[in-house]
Amino acid sequence: MFKKSKESIDKNSEPVQHEKGASDKKPETESIPMSIDAVKAELKQTFALCSDFVMREIVFGKSKTRIIITFIDGFVDKQILDQSVMSPVLGFNGDIGKSVLNTLKEEVIANCALSELNTFSDAVDNICIGEAVVFIDGGSKAFKIGVKSPEKRAVEQPDTEVSIKGPREGFTENLRTNTILLRRKIKNADFKIESMKIGKVTKTEVAICYIGGIAKEEIVNEVKNRISKIERDSLIGSGYIEQHIEDGMAPFFPMVGNSEKPDKVTGKLLEGRVAVIVDGTPTVLTVPFLFIETIQTSEDYFGEYYFTSFIRILRLAALFVSTYLPALYVALTAFHHTVIPFKLILTMAASREGIPFSSFTEAILMTITFEILREAGVRMPRAIGQAVSIVGAIVLGDAAISAGIASAPIVIVVSLTGICSFINPPLMKPVVVLRIMLLIASNFLGLFGIGILSIGVLIYLCKKRSFGIPYLTPFSPLHTDDLKDALIVVPVWAMITRPKALSQSGNLIRSKGKAFSRKEEKK
Repeated sequence: MFKKSKESIDKNSEPVQHEKGASDKKPETESIPMSIDAVKAELKQTFALCSDFVMREIVFGKSKTRIIITFIDGFVDKQILDQSVMSPVLGFNGDIGKSVLNTLKEEVIANCALSELNTFSDAVDNICIGEAVVFIDGGSKAFKIGVKSPEKRAVEQPDTEVSIKGPREGFTENLRTNTILLRRKIKNADFKIESMKIGKVTKTEVAICYIGGIAKEEIVNEVKNRISKIERDSLIGSGYIEQHIEDGMAPFFPMVGNSEKPDKVTGKLLEGRVAVIVDGTPTVLTVPFLFIETIQTSEDYFGEYYFTSFIRILRLAALFVSTYLPALYVALTAFHHTVIPFKLILTMAASREGIPFSSFTEAILMTITFEILREAGVRMPRAIGQAVSIVGAIVLGDAAISAGIASAPIVIVVSLTGICSFINPPLMKPVVVLRIMLLIASNFLGLFGIGILSIGVLIYLCKKRSFGIPYLTPFSPLHTDDLKDALIVVPVWAMITRPKALSQSGNLIRSKGKAFSRKEEKK
């Protein structure tokens, strides 16, 4: 019976074809027509020129009631459709009760994901997202059957966030897989997932995830409000939502966090943040996003706290070097020679002998060259890209020094700056622009120009807010209790409370301290 019904789908189900010029407008009526012929006419009009649309008509029961099963070829799992729908319907020869719809739902179709549809537009939307929709002659309702094909990319370790310790699974492009990965880690009914569709054409599903009782209601409502106000015809990835919901028209620093690691997103949810998952994108957004998160990684909580503290200070130092080192070099060599030790300035002067450009011109040229090499390494295939970036940097640097176009100190400065910029990926893009701005300021005003621009950036950061939370929290305003997970990291068992700025005041406690100590053992 199963083989026969499967052949009947493949042979007898023909894609609906129409001549060019057929109307592709949506039907004016929202209600589902009672006549099955009217339903067929509207479906043919709606899915005109859609060769992958399949409409299969069969008769049901002794009364020979006409039924139409519709779906998008390639979207549904035909084996599941055969087993749960076609075989039971074709094999049913009994009497139909009061309603064909109820008989199909309660006695015939063996599928748990089954629900009624009241309007024709709802039926069309469900067909487009991969469900099979059943229409019944003489019925004012249809119903959808969950037979989506489970084909999707396997859960793998993301290339953008590599872990030595801790979980190595990453999000995929399938929204339901991503929500399951979070559900596995938060096995609690308070973990809420609310869905909505964005995009008039693409109708992309977006899931808003948060933990009730921990996340502040005003933050959750603000996220929902901003997403619901997005009016676009298409939504292809999470980057579109990020630009729509971030604070400010064009913020210089990142206002929305993103990650491909479920454990990292789970940690943020448990602190009171809200996650936004977009179907078709493996990158999950998290809000609010604070500046301190740029030097935090999920691996910080799987190692020794004292070493993590050292590494975080090192990351902050690398951020300072990648931002200020070229500008400081230009300022010192152009304006403040007396600050440089005498022997060092002699060495630098000897290396610059015969160089036709100023320190500023050297720094700008080498910085732009490094960014070009980095972009080439990213855009090329992985094996070739690594060779291009490494070999290109070595060859160009050595050739520039040999040709007398650039001095050895500036090559060292730019190389060290580039290496340090890789340590803080969230700030890589704004730091490049800020580095060039500081270079220009140092060329005109020296250290004074660097100081003025730095004060302006600091004021900008102090004024910024992410979904109502100050961007420099917990430093400005100062929250002493939240400093335990800032620059200096305390042991996990000592992180007793959640961040006050993010979590509800009635649910701040997340730990009761260390479970075992030597003192308890002696007792």
